This record gives sequence, structure tokens and C-alpha cells, in this order.
Amino acid sequence: MDSVQHVDTKNTNPTTLTTTTNHPITLSITTTNNTMNTTAATSATAASSSPSSSTSPSTPSRYENQKRRDWNTFGHYLRNHRPPLSLARCSGAHVLEFLRYLDQFGKTKVHTQLCPFFGHPNPPAPCPCPLRQAWGSLDALIGRLRAAFEEHGGKPEANPFGARAVRLYLREVRDSQAKARGISYEKKKRKRLPAQTPLLPAMPPPN
Repeated sequence: MDSVQHVDTKNTNPTTLTTTTNHPITLSITTTNNTMNTTAATSATAASSSPSSSTSPSTPSRYENQKRRDWNTFGHYLRNHRPPLSLARCSGAHVLEFLRYLDQFGKTKVHTQLCPFFGHPNPPAPCPCPLRQAWGSLDALIGRLRAAFEEHGGKPEANPFGARAVRLYLREVRDSQAKARGISYEKKKRKRLPAQTPLLPAMPPPN
């Protein structure tokens, strides 16, 4: 009678060969199945070590964050305006009202002409002069709001933050604060370096 072969594919000990003396002869072969486990482990390791394809979103700059906060503040001011005011009806006069409204939150001491420290850059004692928004802060604020207006669909020619009245107001604030505080807002001119005389090569002595 032909022999019967039995193959056991269970994951057990390494290959063994067993022969029985009874008839019919039975040949039992047990093999290890480590290849599949090794392949699965390798695939899992490669999947875990592969870098993620997703990238983190870029963080907005400090300027963009400040511009968004300024725009929200101006929108809140328009909603609380009496009567409520829409952005489409906002003019340069309303922007001036907004700038004067912000003065109550200012932290810059602006001396009046009756103050003994008028024009003093470093007053030696406190005084009852009011606090105002500094010209530099207002100028930067108008620049951010002017850009935000156009980013939200506004037309450049209808931009209330670029109105002539706003420019004149900022210039007046700059000049008055410069006198009251005894400082200058003029841009410092870069000093020109004196022209250097080129070094000439030494001339050989005459023969």
C-alpha cells in the first residue's frame, strides 16, 4: 500500500521527520511557518516608521494677528454706534470718531501748554495732563485697517482709512505730540560715510 504523507502547517518547532514501523507506513512532516510572521512584522514596522504625509498649517504672523484684532475692534465699534453704522456707509469722519474714542485707552502722557513740563521729554514729576494714544500707534493702526478694508472686499478708492481727513488728523497729532513731549518724530537721516581716497601704488624712484 502506498504511504500516506501528512503535512502539518502549524507554527510549531523546526522541521521533524517521524517514521512509524506499523503498516502502512505513515510519514508525518511538521514545518515552521515563520515567513508570514516575519513579513507582517516588517510591514508593520515600515508603516509605523514612515513619515506622516500631512503637514501642519502655517502660523499667522504677529502682524496678521494684530490686523485681525484691529478689524474686529472696529467692527464692534460700528455695531455699537448710535445709530448703528454699516461698513458701506463708513466715511473718514467716522474713522476720526473711532480714533478719538481710542484716546481714552491711551497710555502716553501729552502735556498741555499750561503744564510746566510742556516740551519736556523727561518730566521730573507727575502732572495731571491727559493720557492719549501715541501718534506712532495710531499711524500703524490706520495702516493695518486700511489693508484689512481692502482684504474684505473694499475698493481702494472708497477706503475710509485712506481719506484725506484721516491723513491730516494723523499729521496734526504727530506735530502736537512732538511739541508737547519735546521729542521729534522725524526720520533720522543716515549719515554718509566720507569718501575714502583710494590708495595709489608706490611709484618707483626715478632713474
